[in-house]
Amino acid sequence: MALYGIADLHLSFEADKPMDIFGENWADHEEKIKENWLKKIKDKDTVLIPGDISWAMKLQEAMTDLRWIDSLPGRKILLRGNHDYWWSSISKMNNLFDNMFFLQNNYYMYKGYALCGTRGWTCPNDVKFDDHDKKIYDREIHRLRLSLESAKKDGFKKYIVMTHYPPTNEKFEKSGFVDIYEEYKVERVIYGHLHGKDSFKMGLKGIYNNVDYILLSCDFVDFNPIKIMD
Repeated sequence: MALYGIADLHLSFEADKPMDIFGENWADHEEKIKENWLKKIKDKDTVLIPGDISWAMKLQEAMTDLRWIDSLPGRKILLRGNHDYWWSSISKMNNLFDNMFFLQNNYYMYKGYALCGTRGWTCPNDVKFDDHDKKIYDREIHRLRLSLESAKKDGFKKYIVMTHYPPTNEKFEKSGFVDIYEEYKVERVIYGHLHGKDSFKMGLKGIYNNVDYILLSCDFVDFNPIKIMD
């Protein structure tokens, strides 16, 4: 029984969105994910998938992609990314599958940990951060606190957070997200969203103020789910 993670599956079994236009390494990336997944993940394992799951625009169109994920071993916990336009009400989605769950303003348990999170958003920066960004940024910080607070009220003291966006801007300046991680003494934060060698450099990685930040974008981990903990 182990905890794994992989972000940005970008599945498109129904949508016409071939990913190899973003690089040869994305050619047949679904088969790479499946092959690597089957080699290491067992039915009793849990896999965190922090966003950009399907290119579908509506939930009905995303069902082929979601069933593909559901067919793979393990319990899966999914979080919304910026491209998951198909995302519907959490109560509706959590009634679709027996072993696949959706995270929004709530939390799930893994051993003695609470698995919390929110999508996140672009952090304040010098390039682009307007009033619209500020509104979403503040809302996502509120949702992150709701998730952690719900777990705390239920007696949890150990937290792992999944978010889609990186926790800081490209200069690694502190953000409201980082402040909350440190306030709640979150042990690990996993995220995705960043693609390509130049973007990978902009993601906070490793231990910073006792929080371990882990980038799990598909192309960063070579389409291979990464073990987060036993």
